[in-house]
Amino acid sequence: MTPQFELDTLKIRIAAPELAALDLRVRVQRALRQLILDGVLAPGLRLPATRALAQSLSVSRETVEMAYAQLRLDGYVRRQAGSGSFVSPTIGASLQGKPATALPPLSAQPVALSARGAQILASGGVADQQSVKAFATGLPETRAFPLDVWERLRRQAAGEHQAGVLLHGDPQGAEPLRQAIADYVNLERGARATADQVLVLSSTRQALYLCAQVLADAHGPILMEDPGYFGARKAFEMAQLRVIPVPVDAHGLSIEHLRADRSGANTVYVTPSHQYPTGATLALERRLALTAWTAERQGWIIEDDYDSQFHYAGLPTACVQGLDTQQRTIYLGTFAKSLYPGLRIGYMVLPPALVKPMTYARSILDGHTPQLDQLTLARFIADGHFAAHVRAMRKVYAVRRDAMAQAVQRHLPHVVAAQLPPGGLQMPCLLHGGRDELETIRLAAQAGIVLPGLSRLYARPPERGGWLLGFAALTPHEIDSGIVRLARALG
Repeated sequence: MTPQFELDTLKIRIAAPELAALDLRVRVQRALRQLILDGVLAPGLRLPATRALAQSLSVSRETVEMAYAQLRLDGYVRRQAGSGSFVSPTIGASLQGKPATALPPLSAQPVALSARGAQILASGGVADQQSVKAFATGLPETRAFPLDVWERLRRQAAGEHQAGVLLHGDPQGAEPLRQAIADYVNLERGARATADQVLVLSSTRQALYLCAQVLADAHGPILMEDPGYFGARKAFEMAQLRVIPVPVDAHGLSIEHLRADRSGANTVYVTPSHQYPTGATLALERRLALTAWTAERQGWIIEDDYDSQFHYAGLPTACVQGLDTQQRTIYLGTFAKSLYPGLRIGYMVLPPALVKPMTYARSILDGHTPQLDQLTLARFIADGHFAAHVRAMRKVYAVRRDAMAQAVQRHLPHVVAAQLPPGGLQMPCLLHGGRDELETIRLAAQAGIVLPGLSRLYARPPERGGWLLGFAALTPHEIDSGIVRLARALG
């Protein structure tokens, strides 16, 4: 430690910006530790006395003494009475003269993954849009959310429950929120649910993953709409299921193809109220046929009702769960679209037979949803703020949907044909002949525009490519200016 270079290096390390927030003794200890790991201070090297090092660093002797003491406890330093302090010789000869920075970074080395991990890596994850950008999908208008009301209710919940909200919560969810959800889906969606059937979760994707884990064995089949929700397919694939596509037409899931399936699957994932991404509504006769098929197979319907609150032509069709007399429908809902994505609260309404296994599975996965958020949301619903917010947003989104359709027709009639959806937060558009979907996405990205493609939502390549344009988070002016920029980018 006596050479000047090493002392200067130690001073530089102690002054490093990443250590600035730490106590001085911790900074000294961390800097010395890193010099040892880097091989600058070799195993067996005698360190200066605490008084001498303290004077060289212009710090108190106590600071250096505490740093040495921690290094000794961690095994980096050995201290011998009357002899001084030494870098531990057991650090390893591999460090001698071989700085750790000379080793290849982990990213450059082959990483051994499980078969499941390799499959996840190969298929990629799901990228959620973290900022409002034209024309990302699935984003609601958050600028109009009543944060002042939310914060007031949050303070009330914290005041009433006090330290109790800081503890672990019920894996099934806080009872007030489960009751509020049951009341809401019964009244607004025609469901038949009790609070005991509700399982509060962090997201729809978590619900789908739980369904895949609990209802099907690895490498087993599960049926899914084609085209369909990208996140659902990813959740099923991560659970190592074989996703069997079932075609969708103008009236929703094809019951004819469902009945013709010979894969042995007994579980089907559907978005009957507002099919994702086509916007089709599953006809009543098909809903009844779907429940009959499930009863025959002794299987399950996973009904994803992701944005049924936003229907612009009358009331949305009642959910399948309320029609299912055999109690074989798992109803999924989320507040990410109706309130805001950062809330991270979704739910399942489960058949009674599945409440216990799903709750146990959830308890293993991540325990519970934060209690204070649940109790705040329960008050938000019970006091009528949720219904009022949805009503207000439904009017806003209807105007924005029409603005999107008009902007596409005005500026891009030679590129795509917009399909006016009866509800939802995004609009499907089909490319005219000769237009390549990937090329339009690339050109849009160069102009700073997110252009979600339709093809990735299909198990089989569609006859025509297209886009799914999100409009809910953008004002009519923002929509029009974005479409103008897109038209210029596409030429």
